[in-house]
Parts: sequence; structure tokens; C-alpha cells
Amino acid sequence: MLQPENIKDTLHAYQMDKRCNVKRVMAEAVRWGARGARINSISPGIIVTPLALDEFNGPRGDFYKNMFAKCPAGRRGTADEIANVAELLMSDRGAFITGTDFLVDGGTTASYFYGPLKP
Repeated sequence: MLQPENIKDTLHAYQMDKRCNVKRVMAEAVRWGARGARINSISPGIIVTPLALDEFNGPRGDFYKNMFAKCPAGRRGTADEIANVAELLMSDRGAFITGTDFLVDGGTTASYFYGPLKP
């Protein structure tokens, strides 16, 4: 059960939040599908923005540099790459896609669970 005492730390809280969003998107896709709508979400990884650049050059910069070096893509993402996914989802090419979350993180999450970023 989702109760404050069951949340181990901030990372665990974040992971739970993301999982809840995935489930919410699935449920809403069923509900809104009856009206002809498609519901999806995009979960971007670290994307190059002015705020992200502040993070890269701040006290946690080495953490981020290590993360990018050890993810399958080997780099940070761009806003255009997230926009490309959104374009697919909103176009006729994405007409059969509904009820899903697109993790666009260059493989960082995969590396956390199965690769060199594994704790």
C-alpha cells in the first residue's frame, strides 16, 4: 500500500510516482478510447535545457557526466528528440499507439537496472 512509511527514500518515491503515471495512462486510455481518443505519455530523461546545463556545471555535474558515459546512448538527449516522439504519437503513424508511456532516456534506466549504472 502506498503510505509515507513505505517510501524508502526520494529515489524510491520518484520511481513510485513514475509507475503510478504509467498505470494512470493505461486506465485513461481505456476510458477515453471509448470516445475515440488516444492517451499516451512521454517520460524524458535528462534533456539539454538551460536548467540542465546549470545542473551539469553544478555540484552534481560529475554524477550526470558518469550517468551519460555509462548509458547505452552515451550522451544527453535533446528537446528535438523528445519532440520527435511527440510528433509520432500525434500523427497518423501513431494511430494504433495508446495506453503507453514512452521512456526516452537514451537507455539510462536500462543501464541502472541491467548495466554499469546498477547500484
